[in-house]
Amino acid sequence: MPAVPGTPVMSPEARAPGLLIEIEDLAVKFGTATALSHVGLKLSGGEIVSLIGPNGAGKTTLVRVAAGLIAPTAGTLWRRPGLRLGYVPQRLKIDRVLPLSVRRFLALAGKASRAEAETALGEVEAAGLMEHSIHDLSGGEFQRVMLARAMLRKPDLLLLDEPLQGVDLGGQVSLYDLIGRLRDRHGLGVLLVSHDLHIVMAATDRVVCLNHHVCCSGAPEAIRHHPEYVALFGPEAARRLAVYAHDHDHDHDLAGNPVPPEPRP
Repeated sequence: MPAVPGTPVMSPEARAPGLLIEIEDLAVKFGTATALSHVGLKLSGGEIVSLIGPNGAGKTTLVRVAAGLIAPTAGTLWRRPGLRLGYVPQRLKIDRVLPLSVRRFLALAGKASRAEAETALGEVEAAGLMEHSIHDLSGGEFQRVMLARAMLRKPDLLLLDEPLQGVDLGGQVSLYDLIGRLRDRHGLGVLLVSHDLHIVMAATDRVVCLNHHVCCSGAPEAIRHHPEYVALFGPEAARRLAVYAHDHDHDHDLAGNPVPPEPRP
């Protein structure tokens, strides 16, 4: 994406190998309201970055800028040439009067063949949902189908805007484990938004705390001590929610039920 006039841009040689996206001094305004101001962000392949912050902090706006759906008012957005994006929006309203199977939903979304849809559903461990109605899925099943839809693009970068909404706690852990496996399997970069701080902090490599500007960023353990983080969420929330060291010794099925681990040889 070209730079906003008057803003210096680094040459490709100056960028680190593996870098997928770089945002510098970004601003977004809607009329007189400032959604984002002086925001910077870098994300490389194989990295999971979580965006956190209060409601209305500009998290969805930043993801939509990264996806190319909103043009910044100022600043620069660089994407690696040829970068493929997979995007899961915060909300997707599907009219219930429209009969729509998962297979048809994926075919419409990505012009995918049945074989491609089957492969994508297999990737997200939801192969059995192919002929189910999209309206009858649980929250966790629907989010897996949305992930499959994003994976149809064979993305280098996944943009996930609150991918755990409508999912119970067991399903949340299972979905984050799945996102981690997709990252490991394909070397994806992942930028995700969530309010579920206790789980995001356990699953992510780096945290960016946003409140129209970047309040703080860094490793999860470091963020919980940052004064701006504590000021946003309060000392009690920072103490109790900032880090959740989840030692998970089992998986979950699509319904969220625990599945015992396979015995080790």
